[in-house]
Amino acid sequence: MTLPPLRLRKDEDRRLRAGHLWVFSNEVDVVATPLVGFEPGDLAEVQDARGAPLGVGYVNPRSLIAVRMVSRDRDARLDVPFLRGRIRRALALRDTVFGTPHYRAVFGESDGLPGLVVDRFGAHLVVQLTTAGMERVRGEIVDALRAELSPAGILLRNDAGGRELEGLPSYVETAWGEVPEVLPLEENGVRFEAPVAGQKTGWFFDHRMNRARMAAYVRGARVLDVFSYVGGWGVQAAAAGAESVVCVDASAPALEMVSRNAALNGLEDRVSTRRGDAFDVLRQLAADGERFDAVVLDPPAFVKRKKDLKQGEEAYRRLNTMALEVLRQDGLLVSASCSYHLPRASLQDAVLRAGRRQGRSLQVVEQGHQGPDHPVHPAIPETSYLKAFFVRVG
Repeated sequence: MTLPPLRLRKDEDRRLRAGHLWVFSNEVDVVATPLVGFEPGDLAEVQDARGAPLGVGYVNPRSLIAVRMVSRDRDARLDVPFLRGRIRRALALRDTVFGTPHYRAVFGESDGLPGLVVDRFGAHLVVQLTTAGMERVRGEIVDALRAELSPAGILLRNDAGGRELEGLPSYVETAWGEVPEVLPLEENGVRFEAPVAGQKTGWFFDHRMNRARMAAYVRGARVLDVFSYVGGWGVQAAAAGAESVVCVDASAPALEMVSRNAALNGLEDRVSTRRGDAFDVLRQLAADGERFDAVVLDPPAFVKRKKDLKQGEEAYRRLNTMALEVLRQDGLLVSASCSYHLPRASLQDAVLRAGRRQGRSLQVVEQGHQGPDHPVHPAIPETSYLKAFFVRVG
């Protein structure tokens, strides 16, 4: 079956030919191929201004990103065999790197499946469909995941804010089998439980390698884990030999999970929690004269939009300044950001400015990135978002 054409304006094919997968609405020749002629999620053959085929993508006329490419092959279709092939290739990478089936199994554009995220918790999968094109083939996605992974349950966590931009409703639904409210996982040899109703898909697999890197620095240390969520950093610090860990979060349910996760690993005597706003808690700890050998800062995105950059940079500077107030001589600061719009250099500058403000000398001893289950598409800068600095503070 021949797909309807969607033609680009002159010279607007350059980014696609360089490897990018997005077409913006102002790049479409709407005279030759009106966007209003497509329904959200329709497949189209994307063509350059002369009508030469560039590949297949799915269309959403309601979105700024009007087309997301799925293949350079004009005969490709988003059917079960195609989806199985892409999922199988993604799993081959993860299973090569990780010893247990706990990872991000599919990472959107980087795995050739724009708009699809799949996190694997052993026998259970938590899936996010963030675009109209993927929502259109949700049945095929479930069938492909069942065929490749034979899961006991598949949960659709389709409540991310990006769906609103695609004109999609928000919902959470079990698409196959049964999915418990709490899912077990193992990371860097440490056991955890993640709430499926928690943040994102319930866990942040992207920092796995950074949390492993932290282990060498915290033996015998007193550690402060700020924005701890359910204890990914803090519990692993205790497992690595930290003398004591304080986990700080504003969410009472998250801190209850911290305690559960500590107990799972026999670390309950070394992990405590403190509920409150991170800035308020840091201010009070400094006032009380508390000092730590290591402080981990893994905040939510302070820069969600490019226009928020200046305000976000100031928030990172202020947060890092307050962290240095409670860090001992030659202590370790782990400063992270998941804000794509915050350049790596800007986070480093925020740490530097914090050090100057506190009169502290700094040494960047390591730098972190997202793990291999969050591969970066080299033509799509948006897929590279996570950064972390390991800083020795004098």
